[in-house]
Amino acid sequence: MEVVRGIDSLPLAADRAGVTIGFFDGVHRGHQAVIGRTVALAAGLGLPSVAVTFDRHPREVFAPGTEPRQLTSPGRKEELIAALGVDALLVLEFTEGFSRITADEFAKSVLVEGLHAEHVVVGENFTFGYKGLGTVATLGELGHTLGFLAEGVPLLEIEGRVVSSTAIRQALADGDVAWPRLALGRRYAVEGRVGEGAGRGASLGWPTANLDLPPKMLLPGKGVYAGLATLARGSRVAAINVGTNPTFGVEPLHLEAFLLDFDGDIRGEHMRVEFWERVSNEERFDSIDALTRKIEDDVRRTREIVSVPERDSPDPGTA
Repeated sequence: MEVVRGIDSLPLAADRAGVTIGFFDGVHRGHQAVIGRTVALAAGLGLPSVAVTFDRHPREVFAPGTEPRQLTSPGRKEELIAALGVDALLVLEFTEGFSRITADEFAKSVLVEGLHAEHVVVGENFTFGYKGLGTVATLGELGHTLGFLAEGVPLLEIEGRVVSSTAIRQALADGDVAWPRLALGRRYAVEGRVGEGAGRGASLGWPTANLDLPPKMLLPGKGVYAGLATLARGSRVAAINVGTNPTFGVEPLHLEAFLLDFDGDIRGEHMRVEFWERVSNEERFDSIDALTRKIEDDVRRTREIVSVPERDSPDPGTA
């Protein structure tokens, strides 16, 4: 997949294209349906498929500080989109100036003059242009005038819940990793570099790897989770703590993982942590002995839940 960045990189070389547009945070199954429809339609017409996304959430521009945490880093999002068979990805910078482009201007300058769109596919709740005034109906009307077809893909429901990035974030914030697994089509995961910790886990006999995450990434709700930690050397079953270490005083929310049956220094290495099941709530203990017993129980339950470090399929973008 070719990745093109910035509106100044337009127009693309293709004469005509099948195009889809969205922020695509999480690249969940609803996004996969929209992108998959675009890829299939473009292939049937003998055209390249192009996905258009943005470098930041629009609320970073409209209401700084209120934007949601992200389900995927920009790099991971690109990997997941590429795995769906898209030929080219256009990443636009969502600035204050860009936010003022009207729906008409966007359709003309980006879709027609920039991408030579012949067919545009979006989710049925898609909005675009200044103040989000453009809708799927607007897109169809503009397409009729400008020479492209437009269609909206119905929203996907799983277990009575509409699949959306917002719904997945809410479930994760509640400590639920089961429904997000269904909605994403894979287990939720975060990744970053292993950093320096306080060293308390090692002193208690449970050395943990502290994961330094990109600042915008979403962590599930506080608690202990069973899952996998994946390094370049392979995967290990992990008991994952998301919390503030209340037994030792309140600290910033962070993630630390105890890798079962593993002994080694992995500081500075890249690690991906995948959440399988919530094991317990975060608790404050009055003694180190009580805390140690709780850790022992969490590790035992983790071993029962993730008995073999094998990955479910399919997980687009993951080997």
